[in-house]
Amino acid sequence: MIKKILSISIALGLTTALGLDFDSLVKTAVDSTTNKSSKNATSSSSNLSDSLVTNGLKEALKIGVDYGVKELGAKDGYLKNAKIPLPDNLAKIEKLVRKAGGDKIADDLILSMNNAATKAAPKTAAIFVDAVDTMSLDDAKKILAGDKDAATTYFQNKTTSSLEKTISPIIQDTMKENKVASYYNTFNQYYKSNAKGLVENSQVMGYAKKFGVDSYLPGDDQDIDAYVTSQAIDGLFKMIAQKESEIRTDSVAQTTSLLKQVFGK
Repeated sequence: MIKKILSISIALGLTTALGLDFDSLVKTAVDSTTNKSSKNATSSSSNLSDSLVTNGLKEALKIGVDYGVKELGAKDGYLKNAKIPLPDNLAKIEKLVRKAGGDKIADDLILSMNNAATKAAPKTAAIFVDAVDTMSLDDAKKILAGDKDAATTYFQNKTTSSLEKTISPIIQDTMKENKVASYYNTFNQYYKSNAKGLVENSQVMGYAKKFGVDSYLPGDDQDIDAYVTSQAIDGLFKMIAQKESEIRTDSVAQTTSLLKQVFGK
């Protein structure tokens, strides 16, 4: 449908231009008023088509943003839709910590990180909407002609820096409220006190190597704030991409007449 609209607009423009050139060769005079009217009509038709396509895409993206922010901002939004796992330096010892009886410690840390991201999600809507509102016609054409997640790539390029600046302080404050740093330290300490011995015990070294924890260094910590911020942003992109893909391919998701016009088969 999109390609047809753009093709028709281009065809109309070419046909009108060629028609005027032909007339100039076979006629001794051309009615300038008629020509101007014809040009204006063609321009108006082309602009209308471009406007239709661009507005349709913007509407789809705003629906995707609204969907992503609402889903992730709801209770347990990240846990249910875009779960943030343990950071790499802890993920590789998670099995050992759990094996040593640390299930609750691991679960508390995961829950606190995801809750922090959930609280930050609603604050991101305005950044995404601004990116949509300032989208150029050229941007829209590239997205429409691109892969099913082309808009997500556009958002990544346009919003990541702003999102990091907006989300980071919220994540930091929320992580304090959810005692993420405390759970993070507790996890590390539990490993050192209870699970680290499993790695150092020669009888289970093979088991440790199997899970890639034989070389774990407790001091090799990640920046937990930066990690959760990055994961929170990735979760937003994931949810927006999901809705974008649905609108592009599923008529049921094309809930307005404009979306049906632009994305309908």
